[in-house]
Amino acid sequence: MAARFKIDENLPDDIADLLSTLGLDVVTVADQGWRGMADSGIWQGIQAEDRWLVTADKAFADLRRYPPGTHAGVILLRLGEENRREYLRLAQMVVDDVNLDEVSGAVIVANGRSVRVRRAP
Repeated sequence: MAARFKIDENLPDDIADLLSTLGLDVVTVADQGWRGMADSGIWQGIQAEDRWLVTADKAFADLRRYPPGTHAGVILLRLGEENRREYLRLAQMVVDDVNLDEVSGAVIVANGRSVRVRRAP
């Protein structure tokens, strides 16, 4: 099954548009009326849908709390300060650099310099 994505509310909707234009299955937290929902509720919903979470929330990249291999996958886009254009650039970097179907369940962290992939042991 091809990777499916949920874009967190802390990222611009443009990321959903970018991934959709690449033919990927994407919905946003806002699309489903989940805006303002607690992280635990969002996480449960995403896992029920078997979707990757694309977020700027560092808590979701905590390997102790969300170990690779126990979920569909997490993509953390890390910037020093929020910037729509840079978030889009990071999302594009992940799509260009990582075959997401081959790293299902991974935690991926993209910053301005690199894309790191943490897989299940």
